[in-house]
Amino acid sequence: MAMTRRAVLKTFATTAAGAVTGLGAYGYLYERHRVSVTRADVAVAGLPPALTGLRVGMLTDVHRSLWVSHEDVAQATTLLMAEQPDLIVLGGDYVTWGDREYVQQSAEALGSLSAPNGVYGILGNHDDDHDMPAALTSRGIQVLKDARTRVTIRGEAIDLVGIRFWTKRANDIATVARGATGFVVLLAHDPRRLTEAASLKIPLVLSGHTHGGQVVLPVAGAVAAQKFPVVQGIGRRGQTTMFVSRGLGTVYVPLRINCPPEVAVLSLRPAAV
Repeated sequence: MAMTRRAVLKTFATTAAGAVTGLGAYGYLYERHRVSVTRADVAVAGLPPALTGLRVGMLTDVHRSLWVSHEDVAQATTLLMAEQPDLIVLGGDYVTWGDREYVQQSAEALGSLSAPNGVYGILGNHDDDHDMPAALTSRGIQVLKDARTRVTIRGEAIDLVGIRFWTKRANDIATVARGATGFVVLLAHDPRRLTEAASLKIPLVLSGHTHGGQVVLPVAGAVAAQKFPVVQGIGRRGQTTMFVSRGLGTVYVPLRINCPPEVAVLSLRPAAV
């Protein structure tokens, strides 16, 4: 017997509801814990030849909390250390909503990170200006809070310029970068700083914040992250290259769908002229 339109729609709705429920359960129980290593070749304009092949490890958006455990963070740091990067960058949001209960725990888990040329961190919008940077600093991580530092690798100077989430104007970023004469890398939690970086002709920007969208739906994509110029991976504007990591943790809802957590290892290459 032929099915009525109402029966077809009811069957479709039931199936769709079941699929959404199943997808949500998978994102909560499994995918948000399924951290892996993303290895990417990143072409950068003006890269000194000596820095070709430099490997930068990146871990961002830890969001240590009730939903992101010590084991989750330990798994990520173990994966990153196994890659033996030349230097490591931490992209901010070490806890959620500035929750001081997890400040020391987050810093402790990240304290196992080391690299031949140092570990450097910036602050995200979920981090406070005092306790979090102090906890990281006590574990040997250099926090760049609207600050610049220089590291010499293979005889080439690299100026790491780290800005706070609330430092947004090009003039303010230029002030932090003032005096930089080496190869400049901007560490900016928010990828919307691509606009300012391009205007300042900064060759490389490393960001997080978006979680890669966290929930990426078929057809619709990363609905919650559409306002960002780069949601995940590599993007370019003018002579500026940006890499945005999906990060480790979650916020608002403790799940990831079609967007697994990652640590990233970036191999720098000169961009074609």
